[in-house]
Amino acid sequence: MLPTIPADARLYLRPVWFVPTPIGLPDGSVARMGNGLIWFQGYELTALNGAGRVARATIPVADFDATVASLPEPLAARARTLAANISATRPPLVLGDRTIRFDGPQVMAILNITPDSFSDGGRHVGNPQAAADAGFAMAAAGAALIDVGGESTRPRAEKLWEGDEIARIVPVIERLAAAGVPVSVDTRKAAVMEAALAAGAKIINDVSALLHDPRSMDVVAKAGCPVILMHAPSSGDDPHDNPAGYSDVVADVFDHLEARVAACVASGIARERIMVDPGLGFGKGLADNLALVNGLATFQGLGVPLLFAGSRKRLIGALSNEAPAADRLGGSVALAFRAAEQGAQMVRVHDVRESVQALHLWRGLADAGLSAV
Repeated sequence: MLPTIPADARLYLRPVWFVPTPIGLPDGSVARMGNGLIWFQGYELTALNGAGRVARATIPVADFDATVASLPEPLAARARTLAANISATRPPLVLGDRTIRFDGPQVMAILNITPDSFSDGGRHVGNPQAAADAGFAMAAAGAALIDVGGESTRPRAEKLWEGDEIARIVPVIERLAAAGVPVSVDTRKAAVMEAALAAGAKIINDVSALLHDPRSMDVVAKAGCPVILMHAPSSGDDPHDNPAGYSDVVADVFDHLEARVAACVASGIARERIMVDPGLGFGKGLADNLALVNGLATFQGLGVPLLFAGSRKRLIGALSNEAPAADRLGGSVALAFRAAEQGAQMVRVHDVRESVQALHLWRGLADAGLSAV
């Protein structure tokens, strides 16, 4: 039985009690996450009222309908919607001649054309062909998507004029797109989005979830292209600015992304063209980041594909004797594997070959678990 929960509480579900296969388990005792290879036998239900938690309970899948029926009707409907979203099929992204399917985790490769990004800044500035060649190598190593960015979003990075950002990325995007490589553009400026789409980019990846530039929502809606909405605590020049902190980081990030998905749908962006990213490391401390990783499956309740971007980020160094960004490969691969276990449909990485290999291992284990009787 659940404790009494106020009708105006905020409700969240997180899949728990994962199992390698539904075969041999009683009917109705297991649920599937999306259209991937993850099955689970329970939901962790969390209810918050204001900044305080009023309930947390684990509900077996078999008892879910009966248990949520005891909730006040607005909350019961909310719980049923979240459960349906967790299990809803994630449609593939059709990008011209290329299709990205979400029956298993995919890899997005990071290609920064910046002098000052925290990990790989300066590697490809001023040489579009060398940058494109790096993108070709990433695609050959198994990346489904190359994410090209021209502006650093590290803390307190200098603001970049949109004309300079366009000049950095367009020659690279043109080369990649001409060869049939699927490209997303990592930008929060509408003019840059327009230039990138004209150059052949297929997806917008915006760290401000289309809040930084007032024109960006219209650009994406008119283009009809997929968009990735990332959580950042600020839509201003520094996306890391977060003086208020979080009351519950998983719930707060979930609420923000849920509102952004709804705003995009209301503006004419098809729901099946939306992905979300919880924004690991953006205005979040170590405890916040660890909570997001552990609570990652909660975001499946949004009902759209989930992108996880943990590659070389600060929390890895914080847990490994302050290892510099270039020495965080092991932690990056571990985070990608962990994200796959929690149902992330895509991981954004610097180290493509190693990450693809790790996810091939994950897929092999999942396939073997499913076939074991």
